[in-house]
Amino acid sequence: MTTLAIIGGGFTGAAVAYHLARSPAGRRAQIVVVEPREMLGAGLAYSTRDPAHRINVPADRMSLDTQDPDAFARWLRATGAIADDPDAVSASGQAFPQRGLFGRYVADALAPFVASGRIVHRRTAAEAIARRPGGTFDVALADGVLHADLLVVATTHPPPAVPAALRALSGDPRFVVDPGEPGVLDAVSRDARVLVVGSGLTAADMVASLDRRGHRGPILMLSRNGLRSRGHAPSAVEPFGDFTSAPARTVRELTRNTRHAIDEAAAMGISWHAVLDALRTGGPTIWSALPEQERRQLVRRLRSFWDVHRFRIAPQVAAVLDRAQGEGRLRLVAASLVSSQPGHAGLTVAYRPRGGRAIESRDFDIVVNTTGPAHRAVVEREPVRSLFEAGLIDLDRVGLGLHVDAEHRALRRDGSVVPGLFIAGPLARGTFGELMGLPQVTAHAELVAHILGQQLEACEAADRPRMSGARSRSGP
Repeated sequence: MTTLAIIGGGFTGAAVAYHLARSPAGRRAQIVVVEPREMLGAGLAYSTRDPAHRINVPADRMSLDTQDPDAFARWLRATGAIADDPDAVSASGQAFPQRGLFGRYVADALAPFVASGRIVHRRTAAEAIARRPGGTFDVALADGVLHADLLVVATTHPPPAVPAALRALSGDPRFVVDPGEPGVLDAVSRDARVLVVGSGLTAADMVASLDRRGHRGPILMLSRNGLRSRGHAPSAVEPFGDFTSAPARTVRELTRNTRHAIDEAAAMGISWHAVLDALRTGGPTIWSALPEQERRQLVRRLRSFWDVHRFRIAPQVAAVLDRAQGEGRLRLVAASLVSSQPGHAGLTVAYRPRGGRAIESRDFDIVVNTTGPAHRAVVEREPVRSLFEAGLIDLDRVGLGLHVDAEHRALRRDGSVVPGLFIAGPLARGTFGELMGLPQVTAHAELVAHILGQQLEACEAADRPRMSGARSRSGP
């Protein structure tokens, strides 16, 4: 039986395993998911236990199956998981439950397959990967070695990089390098002076977490553009605008088309959310139509603007930020970091506000780094590093992850395909574009599972002649 190993059991890895296990081809393979966490499907995003962290998409749009879009909402009703959470349902009637509940939903969906042995959960860490001369793979685990005929890399993003201006703070316990680590805010005092570097979804989560803990000290949120993540439309909207019939070939054309659609929608009383939803829905087509140089320009010049409008915060989190800003406890400043220095009175950070020449310097009791994943650093951490050092994978040319082809197969540095090695999830964004929102990741996982099913069928077909020949040679 063919062994298919999936490295990473967060949402992407779990979703690929789930859809593969349900397919006819998947039933003829041993599906092994390597994930050190207790639950499959939670990953970094959905393993949080902080009640302040909520899903950023309404529950009725989150599902493990695109053909059953309200599966999570049904699970919430069936389990009564939000019965004791009066804040879970927003004024619009949409549910934004605590983020960890979605991880539980995914784990429940996979549980029957794990119980039957269709999916094997190896609760350990993958420490390195080597390719055998015959084209199969050896995965060095913390507790042994796993041999795999086919391999899927579905690992999470690397942690944030430390900005050069903050490297002087490295090693200081008052500097939170990775906000994804559990308990990083537990020791923050009520009146602590806080600097949050970055202003996206993670920054919003940090402010919401501090607020839930009773923090009332000053918070400075600092980013180059000073853009805060936007909230959802007051009520559900349908996508507005056509960006796929004749997709733009340049960033300038795409920007012009987007602005025109927003103006047209506004004239009809429709919010910009509907236009951004149309862009999101048509993402793969839009992205594939852009030449590589235009993709790089889009990422370099417009990514921050896209992120704050595309990745919206839950209404409950938006309310916390609005209240903190209204009370004067939270300030959002557009500025660039200049330098930093640890001291007895606090962490001194100097920054230059956008549009000005003067440098401002302030002391903080804690500095939280929420600058987002260091995408280019993915090849510096195992198990990806060993594949990179062996020349089996390469960084994409856009700056978002790994280089893959249209079939999700890894590409070597010379552009050739590595048979049997697949990349799934946000690490494939350079080729496929938008792979961050849950609905898009679900559809992507289904496609990867379909391709893997075809690969398994091809492997089985190739084995038949060999098995037939073996029986003939062993006969009388």
